[in-house]
Amino acid sequence: MTAMTAENRPTVQGHPQRWLILGVICLAQLTVLLDNTVLNVAIPSLTKELDASTADIQWMINAYSLVQSGLLLTAGSAADRYGRKKMLVAGLALFGIGSLVAGLAQSSAQLIGARAGMGIGGALLITTTLAVVVQIFDDTERVKAIGLWSTVNSLGFAVGPLIGGVMLDHFWWGAIFLINIPVAIVGLIAVVSLVPESKSKQGDRPDLLGALLSTIGMTAVVYAIISGPEHGWTSPQVLVSAAAGVIVLGAFAVWELRVPYPMLDMHFFRNQRFVGAVAGAILVAFGMGGSLFLLTQHLQFVLGYGPLEAGLRTAPLALTVVALNLTGLGARLLPKLGTPGTIASGMTLLSAGLAAIALLGSSGYGGMLLGLVVMGAGISLAMPAMANAIMSAIPPEKAGVGAGVNGTLAEFGNGLGVAVLGAVLNSRFAALVPAAVGAASLPAALAAAGDAGERARIADAFASGVETSQLVGAVAVLAGGLLAAVLLRRAERADSSGAAAA
Repeated sequence: MTAMTAENRPTVQGHPQRWLILGVICLAQLTVLLDNTVLNVAIPSLTKELDASTADIQWMINAYSLVQSGLLLTAGSAADRYGRKKMLVAGLALFGIGSLVAGLAQSSAQLIGARAGMGIGGALLITTTLAVVVQIFDDTERVKAIGLWSTVNSLGFAVGPLIGGVMLDHFWWGAIFLINIPVAIVGLIAVVSLVPESKSKQGDRPDLLGALLSTIGMTAVVYAIISGPEHGWTSPQVLVSAAAGVIVLGAFAVWELRVPYPMLDMHFFRNQRFVGAVAGAILVAFGMGGSLFLLTQHLQFVLGYGPLEAGLRTAPLALTVVALNLTGLGARLLPKLGTPGTIASGMTLLSAGLAAIALLGSSGYGGMLLGLVVMGAGISLAMPAMANAIMSAIPPEKAGVGAGVNGTLAEFGNGLGVAVLGAVLNSRFAALVPAAVGAASLPAALAAAGDAGERARIADAFASGVETSQLVGAVAVLAGGLLAAVLLRRAERADSSGAAAA
């Protein structure tokens, strides 16, 4: 996304209806973000009614985030060039149409395709909502407005299982998508009547080849991860997919270095502060996305809770994040601990929360509750510090691009978390219950069991797989947090040395 110029930046009180517009934008943003996690509680229903396998479920979740992450930067560039209001309207329309198709889907393939279409609309919405916020607020109010926008991000990501549970408790699974349609219609009317048009006079050309390469590359890599447990990690299908993904992503990097209007400026990655903050952002999304994917299955398949009960039991994560974000805890601690210390502390808490869920959650909900609250505290500490580090690591005129990079990699982290931790779960389950390997899902394996003892062994094996996956996620998040802190500390020392030498 191209940075704003002085000509199109508000210089006085901002738009007279700016707070009403912010409310409309946050509603649209919330709907998009809910669809990152709302599908988690519908997994048992989809498994039963669409005869969906575990791999199908993972693709239903990943199709949305992968397409969205592949198009975020291109969508931002198109909004700058052609008009942010136009792209916001297009995004709402595409998201509404995709939701309608998803709600009426009759097969796993149809739902996966609809989710991919929703990802296109979501990419347009995520990039243009922030761009419009920056346009309609002046310098004195912009920080507060973006803070509210960011709080909605955290709320939307974590509260999806709760909303999904409420819907599934009263309606069939398609209702979790159809509820988006009235929101999209209201959003369209409000955007057309309230939001002012804005665009850069010299916007960058959309990097269409870059978008294509990044989407193909990420999809191929995640496909290999999802397919590994089912087909074998050394099978030709998995190896070819993984190799193709790596090659295509390599071609993407080379293209971005050579093209005059890159979707992703690879020179950013020479900055250790930027790399450290981005690593943290990916792994926060990795931990949250993968953990919620596993947790909702554990609550329903193993502990026997219904969709609404499972959603309510994941709500403390969202409530903790929102409560601590609104109090500004991370912003107040940042000057005292420093950016590396704040990120390390937050990521350590996130890792500890994941470990608590794995080790204490099997005996009851009390351990899960503790883990969810600790996870929420860690996210509230780490996320503001990482956003500040990313924005301070790049020139002010590239702030929009920095935000796009952060959004892209966070979406990829979410999809990767579902894929990697889901693959660990499948591998562990298959190792403990070889006889159930042919079953497409846990309910199918339980249905095929010969007696109560075998069903108990299958359920215990699944619970063990969830525990192992959560622990893998905890280790990855902790290692990433420490790496991010080290890189940021080294960058700060290099900056201090350079300033002293000057």
